[in-house]
Amino acid sequence: MKQLHTPSGEIALPAFFPDATYGAIRAAAFDDVYAAQLQGCEMNSYHLMSKPGAKLIKSLGGLHRFTGYRGAILTDSGGFQLYSLIRENADYGEIRDREIIFRPDRGAEKHTFTPEKCIQVQFQYGSDIMMALDMCTHPDDPAEVQRRSVELTVKWGKRCREEFDKLVKGRDAAHRPLLFGIVQGGADVALRRECGERLEEIGFDGYGFGGWPLDAEGQFRPDILKMAADAMPDSKVKYAMGLGRPEEIVQCVKLGYSLFDCVIPTREARHQRLYTFKQGMDTPHGVMEGGAGFYRFVYIMDEEHRRSDAPVEEGCDCELCRRYSRAYLHHLFKVNDPQALRLATTHNLRFYGRLMKLLQAANAGEADE
Repeated sequence: MKQLHTPSGEIALPAFFPDATYGAIRAAAFDDVYAAQLQGCEMNSYHLMSKPGAKLIKSLGGLHRFTGYRGAILTDSGGFQLYSLIRENADYGEIRDREIIFRPDRGAEKHTFTPEKCIQVQFQYGSDIMMALDMCTHPDDPAEVQRRSVELTVKWGKRCREEFDKLVKGRDAAHRPLLFGIVQGGADVALRRECGERLEEIGFDGYGFGGWPLDAEGQFRPDILKMAADAMPDSKVKYAMGLGRPEEIVQCVKLGYSLFDCVIPTREARHQRLYTFKQGMDTPHGVMEGGAGFYRFVYIMDEEHRRSDAPVEEGCDCELCRRYSRAYLHHLFKVNDPQALRLATTHNLRFYGRLMKLLQAANAGEADE
């Protein structure tokens, strides 16, 4: 699949959606997302439920009108955040067979979160791509936890689908949002396959990787990503949720994934780490065959950049590289000027935009220029 149709337009694949957790890109504006030639953003259902609240967002016309963002908006289910809180401390709530019970603060009134509520909230947001509620696990969790995760993920997925169909009834195809299921199963090949097959029977517009892609030591586990990708139908979009680093994205594209989101490019920018292509590696072949060696970091606070009149990256067309030197960005960070955060963020977003164009060209079988 080379394109994904959403109510907010066609998305060329592979695509990267930067995270706008609370409805905003940290240290940048949505105009910078457009300039980076990225076509969508991921927003966090759970955090937006907390602040400012789904009902308020709906009353103001949904996320597009509330934020002013015109591109595609993907919202997660909120399940990952709730699971993470409960895993951290059981006092925060409980995952039951029919719902998740949680308390956002100690001693606060408990809240009930169901698959139906998950979908209703995302309709209040006016999301273009919605995620079904799932039960997340870690790859090191025991077999009984993985089995329960698959059972609940499938049952909840079916309830999400039924609620989605009720709410979408009567909409024409052009304005119909998309609903993605999530494939769980940990590091168990058979469970991943079973989960994928049962979700496919329910029927979704796309499928996301569920769980952690890292082991207990924090090492990336492409084998687990492959298990999940192989369990998803090839005719639908495969979404590597929460990934990733540039080399991880390339690895996942080779596995069949075509949609990604992550905080990494914006977070790295705020820590003065800027992505650049190595010379001659900004080609489809360079990124597909270069491993982790097709790019490098420029740490702008290194002394060597203090007097450099060069742009961060020759050939980059972002605002920072077109107009300013390394020395100027070094200076802005040194004096804690907010412009430093924005300019660095725009550069990293544009790096990811350029990377997506190269991956799209590679998928299309185009020759290196």
